[in-house]
Amino acid sequence: MTTKLFFTIALLFFTAFIFAQNTISGKVVDEKGKPVPGANIYIDGTYDGATSSETGEFSFETAATGNQFLVVTVLIYDAYRKEIDVANFKDQIIKMRENVNALDAVVITAGNLESGDKARVSVLKPLDILTTAGSAGNIVAALQTLPGTQTVGEDGRLFVRGGEASETQTFVDGIRVAQPYGATTNNLPTRSRFSPMLFSGIAFSTGGYSAEYGEALSSVLLLNTEDEADHNKTDIGLMTVGLSLGNTQKWKKSSLSVNMAYINLAPYQAVIPQNVDWNSPYQSLGGETVYRYNFTNGIFKLYASFDSERFDLNQKNINFENPIRTDLNNNNFYLNSSYKGTIGPGWQLTSGISYGYSKNKTKYNISDIDTEENAAQLKLKLSKKISNHFKLSFGTDYFITKYTENFNDNVSVQATNGYDSNIAAFYTEGDISFSKNLAAKVGFRLSNNSLLEETNIAPRASIAYKVSKSSQFSFAYGDFSQTPVVDYIKFSKYHQFESEKAQHYILNYQFTKPGQTFRAEAYYKDYSNLVQYNSRDIAYNSVFNNNGSGYAKGLDIFWRDSNLYKNLEYWISYSYIDSERLYKNFPTTATPNFIANHNLSIVTKYFITDWKSQVGFTNSFSTGRPYNDPNKTQFMSEKTKTYNSLSFNWAYLLTTQKILYFSVSNLLGSQNVFGYDYAKLPDANGVYQRQAVVPTADRFFFVGFFWTISQNKSENQLKNL
Repeated sequence: MTTKLFFTIALLFFTAFIFAQNTISGKVVDEKGKPVPGANIYIDGTYDGATSSETGEFSFETAATGNQFLVVTVLIYDAYRKEIDVANFKDQIIKMRENVNALDAVVITAGNLESGDKARVSVLKPLDILTTAGSAGNIVAALQTLPGTQTVGEDGRLFVRGGEASETQTFVDGIRVAQPYGATTNNLPTRSRFSPMLFSGIAFSTGGYSAEYGEALSSVLLLNTEDEADHNKTDIGLMTVGLSLGNTQKWKKSSLSVNMAYINLAPYQAVIPQNVDWNSPYQSLGGETVYRYNFTNGIFKLYASFDSERFDLNQKNINFENPIRTDLNNNNFYLNSSYKGTIGPGWQLTSGISYGYSKNKTKYNISDIDTEENAAQLKLKLSKKISNHFKLSFGTDYFITKYTENFNDNVSVQATNGYDSNIAAFYTEGDISFSKNLAAKVGFRLSNNSLLEETNIAPRASIAYKVSKSSQFSFAYGDFSQTPVVDYIKFSKYHQFESEKAQHYILNYQFTKPGQTFRAEAYYKDYSNLVQYNSRDIAYNSVFNNNGSGYAKGLDIFWRDSNLYKNLEYWISYSYIDSERLYKNFPTTATPNFIANHNLSIVTKYFITDWKSQVGFTNSFSTGRPYNDPNKTQFMSEKTKTYNSLSFNWAYLLTTQKILYFSVSNLLGSQNVFGYDYAKLPDANGVYQRQAVVPTADRFFFVGFFWTISQNKSENQLKNL
């Protein structure tokens, strides 16, 4: 009896020991000892954590044992990371250091939305790109929850402040990407080619951007790869849509990261009904790699990516009795090398070169269209801090593009179109700090386009004034120009085109304090030299001119908060836009069909530590978009019904290095309509028939299992989901 009692007591003590929860507690303060509220405190690689209170204090329980890394993050402070003994970390003082880029000095924010550890004022965190419900790991989908963007579900690319998707340029480490999106066809949405896994930060400029960047009428998207890998690891992903594999190797001065992914939607679409008649669902094989080498005075990066995509589907067309079969194969390669470092007495050098190759082989019924694009950029930039009040930057870049399109209807028509373009540009910019409360940036960009036979000079200027420690005003102005899109410029041997142009005026107010950010931005854009043509469809014998014009004006509002409730983060973005254009084959000035006057996004993320889970919801709403009904007398007088989509995701930490992830888009199954395609000719009753443009599926379900193998046993893919 005594023996049984002894073993029973021992078992109870052992069980209590196994399931014991260690308490982590302390207080977060700044360098002056003042409390820092709204700080996120957590054990790295787990969901165990808390948010500091108004007095800076925090406390949470964790099942982790031994030595673990404690991480503390909060806006305008450097991230805190320290190895602790979990059992003995109680009532500790954590002192945060203000980020050198976020001190009292004013920061120009007009038109700029940044994320990442190096951002001066971050509206998104690196985790947000992948943990936002509905984004499905797509950088562009996450950015569409920010103000100034439009949700154009049948396209999938970035539409910014009344600009078409072609008016936004993408850069990796400061070097342009000529083909940033995957293969697509009519009314089939595409995705960004890039996985967020290799990027440490994003700068998304909705207008008024630096003279360093050109050939973009509306905005630029800057993706910055990681400067240094954490440690050796292997990432494995098993998903309902495919497989992924990644590996990172780190050495003393260098590191190499490689990611591969195979996507095949056939098994998924065999289970989930689709609104598309697929002959062969979308398949792709792709990968990307980053090699980094740290010199004494700088860092060299080599980034490369490739993907091969194919799909085959039948698309109903209102103008034909039978569906049109579209069989597409795309191969894409992108190479980017860059160096950034110091030379001489205080000079900083940034240089790089990129090459992009894209080849499409498309068959529409029996007709063949083959396209091939080769694009390159060379870049050199020098900058120096002349004094505490003035920094000078100047540089040059050179763009080379060769595009060829071959058409063969396999009956009687064969045609070849294309163009060769060389653009040389020089830019200079000065950053002036009049005081810690007043700063300005002034510069210009000079470019020469050999194909268009023209030279443009584009002045850019911005100014910011800090009215208090937490708030400031900014104003930006800029001239911007861009070569007409390939649909037009491929006929340049028949027609002489000019650059399309835009002027931006932006007034910004921003308020930030730990755990909270508020932005309000009013803007006006004036378009000129837009391309017009006189035919229903674009063709080589269309009559083109650059007499088009337009405007876009509006208000963007953004609010982000992590102080309202423990473990809850949310943001709200609202955009109002009024925009009209006289361009393309428009008979009169009208609002283009991709613009909704009102757009609202609400994003929430809640961390449930007891469940080792993060759950998130994203609700996107927009008012109806205009479309032209040829049965009506007024052009573009009709509007679609409102758009609404609620998305949900859930990440569950099975063990420290294993994660189960689930997401569903359009949870409520809203029957959204993006627009209507009308017949070219009326029927016997004189009525133009139509068909609705709808999503490829009412909902999209995703389930994935992600496993990280690393020596420290605590690394996982939580930050990638």
